[in-house]
Amino acid sequence: SADGGGNLSLDSIPMGLPMSDPTAWATAMNNLGMAPMGMTGQPLLPDFDPALGMMTGIPPINPMMPGLGIVPPPIPPDMPAAKEIIHCKSCTLFPPNPHLPPPATRERPPGCKTVFVGGLPENATEQIIMEVFEQCGEVIAIRKSKKNFCHIRFAEEFMVDKALYLSGYRIRLGSSTDKKDTGRLHVDFAQARDDLYEWECKQRMLAREERHRRRLEEERFRPPSPPPVVHYSDHECSVVAEKLKDDTKFLEAIQTLLTWIERGEVNRRTANNFYSMIQSANSHVRRLVNEKAAHEKEMEEAKEKFKLALSGILVQFEQIVAVYHSASKQKAWDHFTKAQRKNISVWCKQAEEIRNIHNDELMGIRREEEMEMSDEEIEDPSEMKETEESALVSQVEALKEENDSLRWQLDAYRNEVELLKQEQGKASRDEDTTKEQQMKLLQQALQGMQKHLLKVQEEYKKREAELEKVKEDKLKIETLLENLKEQESSTPRVCACSQEKECPAERALSNSPVKSEREVLLVGIISTFLHVHPFGASIEYICSYLQRLDSKICTAEVEVLMTRLQNTFRQELSGVGASLEKRWKFCGFDGLKMT
Repeated sequence: SADGGGNLSLDSIPMGLPMSDPTAWATAMNNLGMAPMGMTGQPLLPDFDPALGMMTGIPPINPMMPGLGIVPPPIPPDMPAAKEIIHCKSCTLFPPNPHLPPPATRERPPGCKTVFVGGLPENATEQIIMEVFEQCGEVIAIRKSKKNFCHIRFAEEFMVDKALYLSGYRIRLGSSTDKKDTGRLHVDFAQARDDLYEWECKQRMLAREERHRRRLEEERFRPPSPPPVVHYSDHECSVVAEKLKDDTKFLEAIQTLLTWIERGEVNRRTANNFYSMIQSANSHVRRLVNEKAAHEKEMEEAKEKFKLALSGILVQFEQIVAVYHSASKQKAWDHFTKAQRKNISVWCKQAEEIRNIHNDELMGIRREEEMEMSDEEIEDPSEMKETEESALVSQVEALKEENDSLRWQLDAYRNEVELLKQEQGKASRDEDTTKEQQMKLLQQALQGMQKHLLKVQEEYKKREAELEKVKEDKLKIETLLENLKEQESSTPRVCACSQEKECPAERALSNSPVKSEREVLLVGIISTFLHVHPFGASIEYICSYLQRLDSKICTAEVEVLMTRLQNTFRQELSGVGASLEKRWKFCGFDGLKMT
C-alpha cells in the first residue's frame, strides 16, 4: 500500500490500466521504473529513458488508489507475472528484473518449515525481519547471525513457499541509500532437525492410521469364524443326543460329538452317554446309503434322458446331411449358382462334423455302459442270468443304430468321392503342364543322385582297401608283440633262480623281527636293564636309561621294537585307580621254553 502498512499478497497479479487507454498505461509503468510495454511486447514510448524513471520526483501511482477504478487486464499464459514493490513500515522491497532467471534453490527437505535468508542489510534487526516475513505466515522463531543472514521457522509448510517468493528482492531500510541499509534477499530451503522430527512423527501417524484402516477393511471382509463348541455337561449331552436323531441337525451335532471326544471328555462316568450318541450316529449310515442309491438312480435316469435326446438330435442331423447330399447330386446341383453351391458344400461339411462329434459322444456313453455292465457281471455272477436278456436287447438296438449311422456315413463318403472325381476331372487339364515340368525336375534330380551314388561307391571301395591294409599291419604288430613278451618272460626266470641261490641268508634276516645290528644291541641292553628290575619298568624309565647311552633314541622306536618281540618282553598293568601304570618285564626265559 502507499502508506507502507499494507499486507504482502503472494497470489496477486500485476495491476494495470485497460488497454483502451495506452497513455495512462505508459504513465503507470514509467512510475514503476520499467519501460512501457504493450501486451504484445512492443514499447509504447520509444523515447523512454529508464534513468529518469524514479528520478522525476513524482510519487509512484498505486493501481489500488481510491478513485482510479483500475481493473487488471487479463495476462496471457505465456507472459511471466511481474512482481510489485512492497512497502513496509521500516523498509521497502524492490522486485528483481523480470527478465532474469529465477533464483536457484536447493532440494526441498522433507517437512521443511525453516528458510535461510541471506543478503540482509548490516543494520537490519529482528524486528525488521519479523515485519517483512510475518506477512508470509506465523513465525515461530528467528535465529539471526552477525554475518547478514538468518534462519526463520514458520508454523506450516506452505508458508515457506510464500517466503521463497521474496527471493531476489532488493531491501532498503527507510529512505537511506547507505550500503549498510541495503541488500539483496536470497531465500532458500533450510534443513532443520525439528522439521525432520515433526515430519517423521507425522509420517508415523499417517502409517498408523493406514494400518488401522487396512485392519478394519480386513476385519470387514474376513469370513465369520465358526461358533465355539460348548463344553460337555449332562444337559448339553442330552441336547446333542436329540439333535443326532434329527436329520436336519445331524451335521452340527456330529461335529460337537467329535470335538468332545478329541478334547478327552470320555471317562468312566460319561462312557455310556458317549456310546449311546455313537450308536445313534451309526443309525444314520443306512439313511446315507439309501440317499446315495436314490441319487445314483436319479443320475441313471438323467443319463437315459440325455442319451435319448442325443439320439434324437443325431437322427435329425442325419436327415439334414441327407438333404445336403441329395441337393449335391447332379439333377439338382446344376440348377444352383456357384455361390449357392459353395454355401451348400460348407453347410454340409459343418453338419457332418457336428454329427460325427455327437455320434462319438453317444458311442462313448454306450461303451461306458457296457464297461459298467461287464464290471457288474464280474462282481455279481448270480445276477448274470437275469440281466443277460436285457443286455442282448440293448446290444441289438445299439447295433441297429450303429448300422444306420454307418450306412449314412457310407452314403456321405460316396457323394464326397463323386464330387472329388468331378473336381479332379476339371483340375487334371490344368495339372498336365505342371506334371510335365515336375517330371523333368525329378529326372534331373535322379541323374544327380545317380552321379552322387557312383562317387560314394568309389570312395567306399577305397576305404575298404585302406581298412584291409590297416588290418594286415595290425596282425604283424600283434605277432611282434607276442614274440617280445615271450623273450621277456624267459629272462626274469633265470634272474630269479640266481637270486634265490645267492641270498637265502638275507631272506632269513628279512623274516626275523630284529632287522639290524643296532636293534640287536638295543634288545640286549633292554633285556639286561629289565633283568636287574624284576618288577618291571615304564617305557619312559627305559628310554631315559637308553638316552644316556645314545641321545638319538626315541620312545616310539623302543616301544615298537619291544611290541615286536612278544616272547622276550611283556607289558603288564600295575597299580589301582589314579596310580594305574603300564610296566614292561623281561620274559625271555619263559619265551625260550615256548618257542
